[in-house]
Amino acid sequence: MIYSKRLKELREEQNIKQYELSNYLQFSKEVYGNFERENTLIPIKYLNILANYFNCSIDYLFNFTNNKSYQNIQQEINYNLQQLRLKELRKEQKLTQKELAKAINVAPSTIGDYEKRNKPIATPFLYDICKKYNISADYLLGKIDSPKYLNH
Repeated sequence: MIYSKRLKELREEQNIKQYELSNYLQFSKEVYGNFERENTLIPIKYLNILANYFNCSIDYLFNFTNNKSYQNIQQEINYNLQQLRLKELRKEQKLTQKELAKAINVAPSTIGDYEKRNKPIATPFLYDICKKYNISADYLLGKIDSPKYLNH
């Protein structure tokens, strides 16, 4: 599971019902419930909205860290930085787009789209990239400048 455990914990800690979050996100209760159970993966845009709602980082939701948030965390995803940082990470790892695509099981054109800012990184691929290369999702998305790498 990518984020369901932490999302449910945060909701229950604050005594919030699923229907309240579904109303906040303007989804049906069923859609939100499927997101929380990961029957349907939540788009990164909405995962970011929930991270902001719970005042936590995406890294925390992904269970990459036990620290709920970072200093100077930005509310919005910076897609220009996402584009640059993904390309920077790929070059640091000495990978071609094709090699990175193979490592996370996507088409090479998808990596090209992510690096050209044609679309945001899909939630499962963001998770896979961060997990495989030990990089912060919040850093990759331009929400923080530090820490770049995760401490395990």
